[in-house]
Amino acid sequence: MDDRSDADAPGLAALDERGRRALESLAVSGPSPEAPTAFDVRSSLTGSLIGSLPRQTAADVAAAAARARTAQREWAATPMPRRSRILKAFHDLVLAERRALLDLVQWESGKARADAFEEVADVAMTARYYVNTAARHLADRRRRGLIPALTRTVEHRQPKGVVGVIAPWNYPLTLAASDALAALAAGNAVILKPDSQTPHTALAVRSLLVRAGLDHRLFQVVTGKGAELGPPLVEACDCLMFTGSSATGAQVASQAGARLVAASAELGGKNPLIVCQDANLGRAVPGALKACFSNSGQLCVSVERVYVHERVWDRFVPAFARAAGKLRVARTMDWEADMGPLIDPGHLAKVDAHVRDALGKGARLLAGGHAVAQAGPAGYAPTILAGVTEDMDVFAEETFGPVVAVYPVSGEDEAVRLANATAYGLNASVWTRDARRGVRIAKRIHAGTVNVNEGYAAAWASLDAPMGGMKASGLGRRHGAEGILKYTEAQTIAVQRLVNLQAPRGMGQETWARALVSYLEVLRRLPGFDR
Repeated sequence: MDDRSDADAPGLAALDERGRRALESLAVSGPSPEAPTAFDVRSSLTGSLIGSLPRQTAADVAAAAARARTAQREWAATPMPRRSRILKAFHDLVLAERRALLDLVQWESGKARADAFEEVADVAMTARYYVNTAARHLADRRRRGLIPALTRTVEHRQPKGVVGVIAPWNYPLTLAASDALAALAAGNAVILKPDSQTPHTALAVRSLLVRAGLDHRLFQVVTGKGAELGPPLVEACDCLMFTGSSATGAQVASQAGARLVAASAELGGKNPLIVCQDANLGRAVPGALKACFSNSGQLCVSVERVYVHERVWDRFVPAFARAAGKLRVARTMDWEADMGPLIDPGHLAKVDAHVRDALGKGARLLAGGHAVAQAGPAGYAPTILAGVTEDMDVFAEETFGPVVAVYPVSGEDEAVRLANATAYGLNASVWTRDARRGVRIAKRIHAGTVNVNEGYAAAWASLDAPMGGMKASGLGRRHGAEGILKYTEAQTIAVQRLVNLQAPRGMGQETWARALVSYLEVLRRLPGFDR
């Protein structure tokens, strides 16, 4: 049933039409062969039916893996320039089809257009990055051998084989494509399991990669429920990349570990933002808005805790609350909305439950705290709470919605202590006029990325640097050299010349051992030999 009234039906019908045109433009089609049962996918923006897709099974995953392995052997032998040309063609197609991609991402996930554009830009930048750097990251590296001039040692990189990617609904384009691009560049095949709420965006990625020249067997999408497809995917793959909740990530990593299969995971966060006494509030207020409310707060690196120096509390907090109250929440495909609806009414209920629990236990509402009817059944206002205490759910649990708590602090030490008082460690933000001070504070925070005078985008978009979480926020890293090398096995090849590394004929083992000791003593006196 469509989530629309008679009054808004014409406008929503126009959005549905744009979504259907996007599917056509992107040549989106479901996986094959079809499973005996199907599931419906509805738009988070309009409530309309987008399409029905096969509810695939463990047998389908196994069949996809078999196809992938056959194709991957040839792909691994493909010269890097050929792989790079395909990724470059994909980059160009993403930009050429950006309007259709924006419409599809919005239609399926409900997010604001500016948030959807971040996904398009991110995928294009990631493709370009690995086009330009994959050959360098994967190149054979000469390593110091045992005996100078006689031992030639080289580090070689081999692809893992078949990489499984499990992607969530909140960034259906970025998280379907970006990790897969690194894996493909490294010579692997990819099997992607997208969330069942946003599978058509993943299918669009597949369509564009095939149009770019990739063998369709090298990037396959399996559709259905995560609980049904996740375990067989882990069983079938040689390496796994998971993005989602910490609880599910722990289960997936445990299953991968039982098979001795490498697993990388970006998980949950309860990310802090620190407003220092000397912060430029003209920058900090809009920066905090973006850090907290981008993608309606449904972002693993978004901020849910703000620690404000007591000397600027009376200036920052009222300005922050006023600015949050002015944000426009709407279901639209234009560029004017600041926030779209949440993914579905069920998620809204979970977010609102955090707010109701906090208010019921004495928290103060500074902004929001209510549904936004004109944004549909999942619209929710950007919400700011003060007076949050440890007995409230919102204090330590990840809300994953447009809800943030503000806390006064007396100084840097208290802010850092509270920022670190969490099981999570994904992202953090520090605002100060003194960049050196900001870096000093950043180094004290237990988080995989810390942005100084930015919320999350500076670190995330620095694609040459690793991105990931500490503590319960994840394993491994995406982006940079680590983001592609994790999809490979390091192989050491050593060639020994002229002499064997054993006692020569006629020399006793004890004499040989004394000779080796003498050799080691000589090496100790050669500065820099082992560097």
